Amino acid sequence: MKNLTTNNLMKLTRFCIGVILLINLNSCTKEDDITPLGSQQTLNVETEAIIPESITLMTSCQYTIVPEFNSVIFPARSYTWTAQPAGMVEFSVDPLTFAVDIQTLSEGTVTMSLESDDGEVSSSVEIIIDDENDGILKVLAIGNSFSEDALEAYFWGIANAAGKQVIVGNMYIGSANLDTHASNATSNSNSYSYRKIALDGTRTVTSNFSISDAVNDENWDFISFQQASYDSGLFDTYINPLPTVYNAVKGYDPNPCTQYILHKTWAYAQNSTHSGFANYNNDQMTMFDGITSAYNQAVNLMPTNMVIPAGTAIQNGRTSFLGDGFTRDGYHLNDLGQYVASCTWFEMLFGESVIGNSYEAEGISLYYRELAQQAAHEAVLNPNEITVLTDYETSGGNGIISEPVFINFASSNNPVGWNAYSSHLEGVGIANILYPNGDFTGIAATTTSRFRGVNNTSGASSTTTDLNMSDEVSRSNYYSHALAWGSNPPLEESIIEFTGFQSNGTYEFCFFGSRNGVSDNRDTDYTLVGATTQTASLDAANNATNTVCISNVQADADGKITLKVSAGDANTNGNKFYYINAMKISPQ
Repeated sequence: MKNLTTNNLMKLTRFCIGVILLINLNSCTKEDDITPLGSQQTLNVETEAIIPESITLMTSCQYTIVPEFNSVIFPARSYTWTAQPAGMVEFSVDPLTFAVDIQTLSEGTVTMSLESDDGEVSSSVEIIIDDENDGILKVLAIGNSFSEDALEAYFWGIANAAGKQVIVGNMYIGSANLDTHASNATSNSNSYSYRKIALDGTRTVTSNFSISDAVNDENWDFISFQQASYDSGLFDTYINPLPTVYNAVKGYDPNPCTQYILHKTWAYAQNSTHSGFANYNNDQMTMFDGITSAYNQAVNLMPTNMVIPAGTAIQNGRTSFLGDGFTRDGYHLNDLGQYVASCTWFEMLFGESVIGNSYEAEGISLYYRELAQQAAHEAVLNPNEITVLTDYETSGGNGIISEPVFINFASSNNPVGWNAYSSHLEGVGIANILYPNGDFTGIAATTTSRFRGVNNTSGASSTTTDLNMSDEVSRSNYYSHALAWGSNPPLEESIIEFTGFQSNGTYEFCFFGSRNGVSDNRDTDYTLVGATTQTASLDAANNATNTVCISNVQADADGKITLKVSAGDANTNGNKFYYINAMKISPQ
């Protein structure tokens, strides 16, 4: 048997499909209506190829033309596409459907012709290519808080530092899944908060916005979709809504050159308490693998230009000494996690490495920025695989604190010179406490008994203490309650362990706690357990001036000092709320 050429193989494929379709059609008729296959039975052959008469595109645009052929589902003839004059477009052709993917290169007018190889059928389209590329990349996300994490914090700054001009839009509904977006897109519901970062970096928020309004607000280069985190690893949840939301958005979009992309989000931290974690047996790797599989299949549900592997970048970061230190509550990203996700978006959209980007994200040291850039870069190179960051598996420091270090108990907005305590949940904290200049101490802090939550606005502002705090520090706190609070069981104490001390030196620990707008006593005890046990108390109610310090603190034989935060004896609150906003560790 002779070897089949590609062209002959495609002809045979189309012929077989036609025969199968004909047999299936015959099987649906009455028995006495069936005509045996033979000389009297002929296959349908198209006599016309239908394509647009003209299209206007921009330079650097990707566009697909799908011909329609009369009388058939798949064309029986073979066809060839040509472009005249040459050099204005690049194109590739699907050998089964003869759809043509076009990449415009230069301004002008080009005629693309489709002609059957037997010369019986032909059509042409005039493509007008306008040089409307203003040098501004415009991206619109239709998402939720995960698109907020990825695009609203650092993406503009990273792009600006690289000399890029960007406009960012985020159509936000908290926890919205694809079903919600599909329903809202088809009904054009004005139920979104439209967050927009303008060319100059200013951010505005507009309520009661519809998808059609957002799509028509700018000439978007990219529009992204994503599944809600709890459903992100369940492919069945994509099948119906993703094509629906794509078709609706495509129908609103006046720009034929918009590229539609998917945002692959991240798995939860292993200690996450999110109810959706149960979908993955409360296992991070099960969730990550599910997300990877779901997005690899979802690309076939719509014309997908690219997938942003933010979830892979976060997982890469988790191979470093930071472990799960990329979320603030087990699923939303903290500052460093947001920076990782933004780096991933930058590298994918601009097609250039983010490594070495000079944007100085506030509160994120150069070392951590380099780690984040590497995590993102490796995710772009290997989007479906976890890359171990071997250069960042361990960190420095000698385990002796030689100058004061400062810790901010907050989920975001960490100022320069302060260590951000990454989460109020068990199992996370600070992998290696930094000096104000960014050097490592070699001391880690880990929560072993959780706080109930974090409040970024309930503490005092304009404080006057020895800690010299900005409002970003003093207004945020971690809190718990020694008695039951609604459906929340009591937390008699919240515990942090400081480990890695390498000498018998002594230290002073100072604490600040504050809860504004209350009329009772919120007395809080800070107990340190090391070589000895000591306790100090501070009333956090409306506190803007007082700190409390414990001196002569020494680590135990294992190099550990344990901090227990609890309600003090003078606490008169009905739920016994207690707080920690900030602390300082100094050598003595």
